Amino acid sequence: MTSNSNLWRPNRTLNKRVEAFVKGLFGLFAFISVLTTIGIVLTLIFETVAFFQEVPIWRFLTETEWTPLFANQQFGIIVLISATVLTSIIALIVALPFGLFAAICLSEYAPRNVRKWLKPALEVLAGVPTVVFGYFALLAVTPFLRSFVPGLQGFNALSAGLVLGVSIIPLVASLSEDAIYAVPNSLRQGSYAVGATKRETIVSVVLPAALSGIVASFILAISRAIGETMIVTIAAGQNPRLAFDPRVSIQTMTAFIVQVSKGDTPAGSLAYKTIFAVGMTLFLITLALNLVSYWFVRSFREKYD
Repeated sequence: MTSNSNLWRPNRTLNKRVEAFVKGLFGLFAFISVLTTIGIVLTLIFETVAFFQEVPIWRFLTETEWTPLFANQQFGIIVLISATVLTSIIALIVALPFGLFAAICLSEYAPRNVRKWLKPALEVLAGVPTVVFGYFALLAVTPFLRSFVPGLQGFNALSAGLVLGVSIIPLVASLSEDAIYAVPNSLRQGSYAVGATKRETIVSVVLPAALSGIVASFILAISRAIGETMIVTIAAGQNPRLAFDPRVSIQTMTAFIVQVSKGDTPAGSLAYKTIFAVGMTLFLITLALNLVSYWFVRSFREKYD
């Protein structure tokens, strides 16, 4: 008995040292992540302040043209915001219903063995590079749409928004399915016990119980659509205009950042500083959406014992 305890003590000491090392390593990774985030935010703030020292904020918010790279410079961010909103709305019209219906099918209708294959197959779509989606929108979707959509330009918001919606369907479907699947089976059985059909149970019991998770997936999808870069850069074009016509070429906030970041604009110039002002605007929009998502989940999350 004594020999066994002597053999066990070094192992316990070694385990404690390993756990302390792993704990410190994970803490270091977390600290680096936080430090990186702080550095990004501070960079945005400093460069944005430098931009607004040269361009009054009222011009940034009220002008209706965006031409920082032209001789007659104008800085109406509303132009880029409107284009971003337009492509995001089109994408959400596609992604939200299809993603939610796919989640309901996986969770409530698909057999367990089928679900184990369908969900990974759906999530494979999320691994497709967005550059591929962009060229698919430009070379396949746009020519197809031009056959029956009059006035559709080669670069347009419609095809970009549609393909963007397809690209974020896995995000909505996966997160919504997790929320629906987590609803206790006892709630379903109780609904069936009072005579409700499967459809009535899903609509009246399951979806309300999973509402916080579903809404959170929707808001994350909105943030994903707003922050998408390559699809809208390739398929929607780089023509900044204040228009809500999905058939014409537009320029989103992320597409403008890509345009300036190509290296043709001198570093430190006013035109170069615009990417930080646009980036800060994009950051504030996504931050607001994430805060709304956090508040909604905290306020309406169902807790089960």
